[in-house]
Amino acid sequence: MPRPMKAFVTGGAGFIGSNVVDALLERGDTVEILDDLSTGRRENLERALDAGAVLHVADLRDGGRVAELVAAASPEAIFHLGAQIDVRRAVADPRLDADINVGGTINVLEAARRAGVRRVVNSSTGGAIYGDAASIPTGEDYPPAPMAPYGQSKHSAEGYCGLYHRLHGVSTVSLRYANVYGPRQDPHGEGGVVAIFCGKLVEGGSPLAFGDGLQTRDYVFVGDVVSANLAAAASDWVGSCNVGTGTETTVIALADALRSLGDGGPFSLHHAPPRPGEVNRSAVDPSLARDVLGWESRVALGEGLRRTLDWVRA
Repeated sequence: MPRPMKAFVTGGAGFIGSNVVDALLERGDTVEILDDLSTGRRENLERALDAGAVLHVADLRDGGRVAELVAAASPEAIFHLGAQIDVRRAVADPRLDADINVGGTINVLEAARRAGVRRVVNSSTGGAIYGDAASIPTGEDYPPAPMAPYGQSKHSAEGYCGLYHRLHGVSTVSLRYANVYGPRQDPHGEGGVVAIFCGKLVEGGSPLAFGDGLQTRDYVFVGDVVSANLAAAASDWVGSCNVGTGTETTVIALADALRSLGDGGPFSLHHAPPRPGEVNRSAVDPSLARDVLGWESRVALGEGLRRTLDWVRA
């Protein structure tokens, strides 16, 4: 059991961030959270705040405020999950996307440098960085080819993590997530399909697939992503590594798996025209994370979908 530590979580009111916060508190850590609540939800933190976590409502783009909060908290580790995650919004306003995802990350790294933070765990993206990769599952050595500003900004943020390690000795690791799903999922971006489909199943609506439904994604349960964050914070390894299952699942197969968990009501997949620029196939190779972090996914898709559906129904 690791000794308790002070942790600082950006984006801690969001889907993944709030699950990380809960896990840190459960093992006895002291936790402070930065979130502007633009997409994160205060209700995600009700249990955490009752358990002693502190929430600072602030904007990642305010470098002075970020530095002030990190200095006052004096954390051993920063879990940087705060981000602009909406791919469509990134396409419509790439400067805003870069201001938050690149500029915000620089602010976090600079605050970490000034405060002498031991470790920064940066949340990045797998599929959006690799684009329409010819190699599936895709390893970290595959040349980045983002197809949207969101993927480009995340790749740039990774570059700054590497720079701060080389230039200032800040220990950084970037976790390239596959399509994360689970309780508290925000239905923004491609990964939100599980939350959307679960809602349709509970309401008796019709799930929608863009195109033929044969496009694939690598769905990784949020609990596994949380354990990857904890493993990364405990490690000294520096670089970028994938966090996923390495398994492709089509939209049709996802709908079928959820249908089997329903009450027998209608749940027929409807189709809409394909979206321009959408990646056809996506799965990340998680073997590096196993080798350098001792991490691997443990929650099978069927079990993860059941847990997510139970949360939607509650």
